[in-house]
Amino acid sequence: MNRCLTDLVHLLDLEPLEVNLFRGQSRDLGGKSVFGGQVISQALVAAARTVDAVLPHSLHAYFLRPGDMEAPIVYEVDRVRDGRSFTTRRVQAIQHGQPILSLIASFQREESGFEHQMPMPEVPAPETLTGQQALRERWLADEVARNPGMPERFRTAFLREQAFEFMHVNPLNPFQPEAREPRQAFWFRAAGRLPDDPLLHRCVLAYASDFNLVTTALLPYKRTWFSQDMVVASIDHALWFHRDVRVDDWLLYSMDSPSAQSVRGMTRGLIHDRSGRLVASTAQEGLMREITPRS
Repeated sequence: MNRCLTDLVHLLDLEPLEVNLFRGQSRDLGGKSVFGGQVISQALVAAARTVDAVLPHSLHAYFLRPGDMEAPIVYEVDRVRDGRSFTTRRVQAIQHGQPILSLIASFQREESGFEHQMPMPEVPAPETLTGQQALRERWLADEVARNPGMPERFRTAFLREQAFEFMHVNPLNPFQPEAREPRQAFWFRAAGRLPDDPLLHRCVLAYASDFNLVTTALLPYKRTWFSQDMVVASIDHALWFHRDVRVDDWLLYSMDSPSAQSVRGMTRGLIHDRSGRLVASTAQEGLMREITPRS
C-alpha cells in the first residue's frame, strides 16, 4: 500500500463512541470541503458495524451541507429493520450539530437466483494507457508555462499522491477542456494490496464511486471542477453492489450523463472487473451552476 491508501484504510476504521454512534476523521484532498466519497464510505462502515455477517447491496445518500475538513464527523446509526433476508440502516453524518449527509443502506444475506448483466464496453487494456499522475505532471507544466502566477498550494494539491491509480481511456486536460459527449471511461484500482475483507473492499469501492460523475455531466459545456465560473457539487448518490469485488484489481468505470437541466446534471455509471463481470452500478445528480466570477 502507498501512504494514501494506508491512510484511507485508517479513515474507514471509525472510532466507536456509544451504541450506534461512531466518529471519523477527514483528509484534505485539495478541494474546498470533505470529499463526498469519504463521507459515503464512512457512513457505510458505521451502518455495517451494527449488522452481523451480511454485506451491503445498496446505498442511497443525500449530501446536505459541505463537510469541514478540520472537524471530526459523528455518524449516528438508526437500526431501521432487521429482517431474515434484508437489513436496513439509516445513517446521519453530523458536524457542528448539523447533518452533512443522510444515507440509507440495505444489507442482504447471500442468495442464488436468476442472473444476467450488461456487457463490459470494449476499451483498451489499462497497461496500454498513460497513468493519470504522468498526465497531470504534463498538464500542470504546460499550464504553469502559460500562467506562472499559479499558487503553489494549487500545484501541490493537483499533484497530490492518491489512494488509487487511474488510467483514463480518453483523458481530458482540466485546464483546457473541450466540448465532448457526456460520457467517459477509466480504469482504476487501489494503490496497493488490501486485506481479504469483502466489507472493506465494498467500502473502498463506495469511496471511489464518487470520482468523476459530475465531471461527466459537464463535458459538453467545456467546464471542469477547476472552472472559476462554476459552482459544482454532488447532490445525491446511489450505489448498488451486484457481485463480490476486489478493489485492488483493475476495475473499469464507464459513465454517461443522459440529462442536464435546472442547474442539475444526472450521471449513471457501471463498474466492471477485468474479467467482464458487472460488480456495481451508480447514479448521481450534481449541481452545475454557472456564476459570474468576481473581478
